[in-house]
Amino acid sequence: MADKQAFFDHIEKGYTTKGDSITLGAAMLGGETLTNALVKIPLKTLNRHGLIAGATGTGKTKSLQVLAENLSEKGVPVLLMDMKGDLSGIAQPSPGHRKIDERHEQIGIPFTPKKFPVEIMTLSEQNGVRLRATVSEFGPVLLSRILDVTETQAGIISVIFKYCDDHKLPLLDLKDFKELLHYTTNEGKKEFADAYGRISSASTGAILRRVIELEQQGGDLFFGEKSFDTDDLLRIDKNGMGYINIVRLTDIQDRPKLFSTFMLSLLAEIYTTFPEQGDTDRPELVIFIDEAHLIFKEASDALLDQIESIVKLIRSKGVGLYFVTQNPTDVPDAVLSQLGLKVQHALRAFTAKDRKAIKLTAENYPISEYYKTDEVLTQLGIGEALVSALNEKGIPTPLAATMMRAPMSRMDILEDQELKELLEQSELIEKYNETVDRESAYELLNEKIAIAEKEEAREKAKKEKAKVSRSSGRSSSRSSRQNPIVKVLSSPTVIRSVLGILGKLLK
Repeated sequence: MADKQAFFDHIEKGYTTKGDSITLGAAMLGGETLTNALVKIPLKTLNRHGLIAGATGTGKTKSLQVLAENLSEKGVPVLLMDMKGDLSGIAQPSPGHRKIDERHEQIGIPFTPKKFPVEIMTLSEQNGVRLRATVSEFGPVLLSRILDVTETQAGIISVIFKYCDDHKLPLLDLKDFKELLHYTTNEGKKEFADAYGRISSASTGAILRRVIELEQQGGDLFFGEKSFDTDDLLRIDKNGMGYINIVRLTDIQDRPKLFSTFMLSLLAEIYTTFPEQGDTDRPELVIFIDEAHLIFKEASDALLDQIESIVKLIRSKGVGLYFVTQNPTDVPDAVLSQLGLKVQHALRAFTAKDRKAIKLTAENYPISEYYKTDEVLTQLGIGEALVSALNEKGIPTPLAATMMRAPMSRMDILEDQELKELLEQSELIEKYNETVDRESAYELLNEKIAIAEKEEAREKAKKEKAKVSRSSGRSSSRSSRQNPIVKVLSSPTVIRSVLGILGKLLK
């Protein structure tokens, strides 16, 4: 009993907050939940990023839902990447259940069903607010990294962007970019060589193949207008609750290139446009990236460097990033070291490799005199997790095996009619869902090529006309230069004399 009381005091001291906080649940010891030993996360540290990990079916998505709900309730907007399609139910209150009531009684906090303001978004042709960005907004550096091109090819991409800037050509979609690649080594070859140096057709061909690969994964849907304004992620409803923006990604799980492109573009745009926040009492926006391994799975070294840099820097903008994945090893060490909050659900040890991975995972958590971390990781039940966070001073909190609270909203998807009604209420769909195809590089270059072809045809016709004229002149000149005998015989005097002689003979 003394150990239990000491542990209770240990948790209470480690998780006591002076400012606003979010309660995740109650601490557990020896498999028993200690009522009112509440595990609280200070709101001000939630821009220090985090990880939610665990085997399939252990409760990761519900933990994500709990964090998103509580942030929204505190007036903090949220962006969720919904890979499995099971988060739309946040827009409806939980129907409740006897087991939920029992869980909350054990934790020591009341359970109140509640729905939250939700905006449904999409990268594809699914229903929802369309998320787009122009190629120009993406920029040559990010485009080069997402295409994973060589240094020489990246230089060509930079030249193309420079050419568009110099000639005021809007570079909006992949159609524009492909047309420019063609132009550099065909009709515009001399123009580019004179202004920027010679460009190899082999290099532009290699870049084009990368662009086509991105296009086949849905990049043609993502690049274009109207581009999404990241300020629209920061909306608060009339009740002071932050909007939970859910990006439906169920149809792009097999297209990691598109997912990486979107995420990198979004994070770069947020970092560029959001003001510096300093040390505030709450985050401006929290982003949850479900199935985070899809970002890192096929990422090049250059792309990983870019992601790592953004993760390190974006915190100063008041933005928290939370990666949701099965195993912490899915996340690169350089990113993992930046994550302040870790919610680790159970891991399963079926093989020697699994056991080794669990031991490595355990080393990511603070040493605790109350737990053998590697053993606890395999013994946690559904809806239970090891939690390690940062307190208000940025110091790691005690490790706590936690009975997680239940989501206040529905733990299931919306029905078709409910989804339809939610979309009809959206203020953003009308703003972003009209496809705009204004005159851009593709049309302007084709117009330029057409004008050049007409001019070339005109010059050719002019030269042909001059050639015919010269030929006609030479023919006339030749006819005027008669043989001297012919000239004498054809003279009027000779003709009259001949006619006179002929007349006499005839007499």
